[in-house]
Amino acid sequence: MADTTRAAICLAVSSKLSKADVASIGAVIGLDGFVDEIAQVVDKRASAGEFDRLTTIEGFANRIREARGQSANIEVVVKLQKLGGNGPIMANALAAIGLGVTCIGSLGYPDIHPVFHELAKHARVLSIAEACHTDALEFDDGKIMLGKLTPTAEITWDTLVSRIGIDEMVSLVASSRLIGTVNWTMLPYMNDIWRRLAADVLPEVPPGERTLFVDLADPEKRTREDLRTGLDVLAVFKPFMHVILGLNLKEATQVAAALDLPVSADPEKEIEALAVAIRKKMDLGTVVIHPRSGGAAADANGSASFAGPFVKHPKISTGAGDHFNAGFVAGRLLGLNLAESLCMGTATSGFYVRSAASPSLANLVEFIRDLPAPQ
Repeated sequence: MADTTRAAICLAVSSKLSKADVASIGAVIGLDGFVDEIAQVVDKRASAGEFDRLTTIEGFANRIREARGQSANIEVVVKLQKLGGNGPIMANALAAIGLGVTCIGSLGYPDIHPVFHELAKHARVLSIAEACHTDALEFDDGKIMLGKLTPTAEITWDTLVSRIGIDEMVSLVASSRLIGTVNWTMLPYMNDIWRRLAADVLPEVPPGERTLFVDLADPEKRTREDLRTGLDVLAVFKPFMHVILGLNLKEATQVAAALDLPVSADPEKEIEALAVAIRKKMDLGTVVIHPRSGGAAADANGSASFAGPFVKHPKISTGAGDHFNAGFVAGRLLGLNLAESLCMGTATSGFYVRSAASPSLANLVEFIRDLPAPQ
């Protein structure tokens, strides 16, 4: 019987990745695109160059609450401006691992925004709209994303047809094993794009083994009815490809509620069972759930969980989930089993939050070989 301990899984994944051919795997990822400003919120400032930051979301909430009926001047210090959006971050992570990536999205139009120039060196970049913007306020216990989303109104099927073209979309899908459509929550026309993709593009693509990866991206601001409709639309892809639904813990509980599935008082302790229940109810290929501490996944053959290399004080947290998704999906495309793919997903995220850089395949081989224990 195979050794399924954490250490054994890590050694197996490290060995398999050292021999992996990732360059032959094509991926098309979209359709959002943001300029992210990663920022801290000032608590007390000592001088022009020194300040204490607010370290918790509760502290930030209290500062806002105290301004009720008055006013408040809250200082935000930008640490970093970087490419953002679930699509570009995931595309960048996949390209760093070595896949052949095309990223489609709102990346600046008609000219690509400078924050995406580095991505364009490692992946093909096709922009269909002006970039959105996010102020990402980072705290030790989470982050608050303040999005400016006006360009998302341009991300429609008609825009894709006019600026990419049906023939080019057919060609892109035909040459790819992975199609990623992410950030459903912020893209109001994604349901229609899914339907049209299934009706107008996929029937023209030669048969082959392909995976569709879907990330909802915090559907809290969408109604339960909207969420249920979006989940139902995913059924149009079943005749064409294996569908993977990726969820963080909060998203998993929201999806469970929309599907009328019970959720325990402490869902993080039961994420594997939750992944099994959601997959069964939706009849999808795979469901994967990633809280900060690790991950769990279920497919038609079973389920697995894995404790990731959680770090209490990350160098960066914005984009951690997208890196997990990239690592997990890349693992599945490389033939890793569920536990091994979860290992690769948590390692990709763990390397990123420690270094603020997307890992290469060589980085992952080394990092996973001696994967840190969770803190």
